[in-house]
Amino acid sequence: MFLYHFYDARSGPFKSLTSISQDEAREVIERIKAERPKSQCASRHDKYVQYRHNCERMFRDAFAKKGGIMEIDSPHYMVLEFSPWLSTWFEECRYIKIPVEEFDLRTVSFTYGDSMPTFSDSVYDGKEYRKKVYMYDEILEIIKKYGMPQDWNDDGKYGPERYIEAHIWSDKVIQKYI
Repeated sequence: MFLYHFYDARSGPFKSLTSISQDEAREVIERIKAERPKSQCASRHDKYVQYRHNCERMFRDAFAKKGGIMEIDSPHYMVLEFSPWLSTWFEECRYIKIPVEEFDLRTVSFTYGDSMPTFSDSVYDGKEYRKKVYMYDEILEIIKKYGMPQDWNDDGKYGPERYIEAHIWSDKVIQKYI
């Protein structure tokens, strides 16, 4: 299996709004809205940065409880396998593809679907994978049960899960690809 990181060629890979101050992140979003109005990122609402930080804190705490290793404060975001939908998010989309075996999997957490709706209080559908973080072996079991979201829900018709999000809590492998 592979982990993919999608990004806009003009910004470069592995840029995270949660690795900078909230004020700086809001400035970045405003710049994207002005310079790249057709990108998915340009549609972010005013409280997105605050919501993202809160969500990240929740899945970070859940990962710590599972014994996950966090070498950095803010994770690098990737997805498990190719996501056709994510490839449409950027005006000049590029991606980096890394074999999952390259990572120390104790430094990688997963959510079945994007972490924002997965941990959102506004999604009440009773699905077992809501508000949960998985280790690699655990996400493989969830995949056996439900399949890959991009195979059955790439258009979002059946809910918010369109891919499996991976959170890389280490710079070690990422540095080789930047």
